[in-house]
Amino acid sequence: MNLPQPGDYIDIHTHGGKFDSGVFFIENLMAHEERTPEDFPEQACTFGIHPWFLNNNNYDQLLNRVQVVSGFSNLIAIGESGFDKLRGPDIELQRKSFEEQIAISEAIKKPVIIHCVRAWEELFTVHKRVHPTIPWLVHGFRGKEDLAKQLLFKGMYLSLWFDFVIRPESTKLLKSLPKDRIFLETDGSDSDIRVIYGKVASDLDLSIDELKSVILTNFYKFFKYD
Repeated sequence: MNLPQPGDYIDIHTHGGKFDSGVFFIENLMAHEERTPEDFPEQACTFGIHPWFLNNNNYDQLLNRVQVVSGFSNLIAIGESGFDKLRGPDIELQRKSFEEQIAISEAIKKPVIIHCVRAWEELFTVHKRVHPTIPWLVHGFRGKEDLAKQLLFKGMYLSLWFDFVIRPESTKLLKSLPKDRIFLETDGSDSDIRVIYGKVASDLDLSIDELKSVILTNFYKFFKYD
């Protein structure tokens, strides 16, 4: 499996990523799909049960797929998994699915990529109950500074939502975040990770190369490849 190198742009979360020289991306695969990391042996992948595609009928099957895939060498994280109050099954089933995937994460010592929409209290409740020892990353973050501080206080990392982070209104939030806890993503959109890096580097008064170095360091720390 390939890992990012100095000078690479890192796209921490995408769907259907395509090879692009100088860009390292992590392919997010979902348990309801046929694809698994085994189909992409050189590609770093994540794999999990997305709450949108979870129901009482497929729960056992999807969880079993995560358990099987968790042994693949190019699986570097569990997820995306979590909570969604706008789209998804009963919140209790979402909680059960999420906690089972956290248990897998803890067993294989690989982090969790989190999808969370309007369910932050549920996320915090689970975090308090399970006391994870492996770090969590909230992907697609576009919340307020106070929420970011709560997540960071609990040891989580944040990947900024691709559409939000290029807007002028994201600048204040970006400046408030510790640089050693951030990632950037395209989430399968047509966004260019280079453009995202350019905006964020400008907001943080960094050169592109400096920002690349920051996020590379974050990658190796978060995924424990140091």
